[in-house]
Order: sequence, then C-alpha cells, then structure tokens
Amino acid sequence: MNSSSEVLLAEPRGFCAGVDRAIEIVERALAKFGAPIYVRHEIVHNTYVVNDLKAKGAIFIEDLADVPPGATLVFSAHGVPKAVEREAEARGFQVFDATCPLVSKVHVEVAKLHREGYEFIMIGHKGHPEVEGTMGQLDAGIHLVEDVADVARIQPAQRQKLAVVTQTTLSVDDAAEITAAVKARFPQVREPKQQDICYATQNRQDAVKLLSRQVDVVIVVGSPTSSNSNRLREVARKLGTEAHMIDGADELRPEWVQGKARVGLTAGASAPDILVRQVIERLRALGAVSVRKLDGIEETVRFPLPKGLKLDSATESVLDHLS
Repeated sequence: MNSSSEVLLAEPRGFCAGVDRAIEIVERALAKFGAPIYVRHEIVHNTYVVNDLKAKGAIFIEDLADVPPGATLVFSAHGVPKAVEREAEARGFQVFDATCPLVSKVHVEVAKLHREGYEFIMIGHKGHPEVEGTMGQLDAGIHLVEDVADVARIQPAQRQKLAVVTQTTLSVDDAAEITAAVKARFPQVREPKQQDICYATQNRQDAVKLLSRQVDVVIVVGSPTSSNSNRLREVARKLGTEAHMIDGADELRPEWVQGKARVGLTAGASAPDILVRQVIERLRALGAVSVRKLDGIEETVRFPLPKGLKLDSATESVLDHLS
C-alpha cells in the first residue's frame, strides 16, 4: 500500500437475516437445553462461526446416526432433504429447523408445483447442501444444471409442465444467463414469480460491482465453502478487478495490497463483522491511512425464530448483549 492509501467498505456486507437467525437458533438452544446441541452440517459456511459455536457446545454432524437418542438437533440454514426430516422424526429428536426462510420458500414452491404435475430444472452447484436439500424435496423430477452446457443435456419426461428454481446464493448474472438458455430450449418453462436468488446475495453482488470500479483490488472475507462469498470474488474479477478471498486477517498477503492506492473490502453473508474489523486492522498495519464506507442499501429484514426457543428474561438479556 502507498502512503495515502484508503480502504473502501462495500455496503451492505457480512451477515444476512437468514444467517443471523440460524446462529441465534443454535445459541438459544444451547442456553435453553444446555450442551451438547447437535447441528446437521455447518450451521452456516463460515469457519469462525462454526468454531465459536463448537466452543460453546455445538456438535456438527453429517449423519443422523451420530446423534444420540433424545438429543436436540438443529438443521442448518441451507435446508435438508425430506428424507433427513423423516429420519429425524423417526429417531425422535427434538428438532429446530434453521433453514433460511428464503430457502424454505423455494421448497414450498417445489412441493406446490409438483402436486400440479410439474418437473423442475434447478440451477445450482452440485454437492452444495442447499441444492441437495431442494432436490431432496422430491424423489424424482428435478434436473440440475450448473452451466449453459448442461441445459442441452437434460431430458425431462415431459415439456409442457416445467419450472425453473435456483439456488439462492448464485451469481445473479450467471443465473440469468443459464435461465435464458433454459427458456431458449423450453419456451413454455415457468419462472419463479420473484427470483429465487435472495435479496442479500443480490445486494452484496450489486455493492461489489459498485466497489470494484473504484478500487485497485477487492478483498472478500469468507470461507472457501461459502457459495455467496465465492460469487463476490467472481463478480469483482469479471469486472477486471483483482480479487482475493480470505477466511481471516492472517490469510491477507502483503503483496496483494502493495503499491495499491485503494483497497476494496467486503464480506460474504455468513462472515461475521469481527473478521472484517480484524482485516481492517491488518490493512492499517500494512499502511492504510483511512477507511471509508460506500453508500448502499440498508437491510432491515428480520426473520422470526421457530417456536420453543423463548428464554427467561435474564438469559434473554445476556443473549442480547452477545449479539
């Protein structure tokens, strides 16, 4: 960095309402029922958050066979297939579902249209837990496409009733391009009334587009498994701006910012603000003189918690203090 370099912060960045809610569900379950609380899959895709909750008594598992009888279980923000819901019920766990309500909305739409005889084309990343959860709402009839080339390969059983659904954390531009290819091959395809890509993903991508045009390099705080964080780095690079993704301040390489007058900083929807603050401190140590927040959308979305997690007033105030 040079002697007058500045850090520009994207707005909005970091936690979204779905992530806030998911973490609060685990923290409330720990406060109410005591450790351990079992969580199927990482509650959100962030190393710091997962390690913090592990230290408080959360145990992260992939297979429900690893959960002892009578335990309290939380489903991650990404959602789960129907088979996992059925297994949890059969095993008698007390379940709190931290699936993001915007993912649940996609699940509800799939169930509704399936009853009307629809097959589905899902745009998403193979192996991502959200994709597995949405595709697992049905036993058959959902065809995954990851790119435009996949669209030519899929063979639905019928073409009259086809609907598109997407993973909520995709690149808005990539999803639009793949949707256009689907419409070209299947002109009658039904699109969602409101696009499935969530407001927070869209807002963070829009903010990075604005940021990228004003800086020499973009740093994205996010874990390697975080889909929306990876997309932020891609969005910046597509605009021709150098961009790097880091899990925390210790991964920031001095050579990325050396000689750069303006460094852009953002964070994925599952990355906590403490990590952003630590990266800013590291950038100051490397020579950043000022930090400036860009104008952007202020998010006011809040999602209600599932029933059964109310705490006594003393514990409530401690939790409020933590958040």
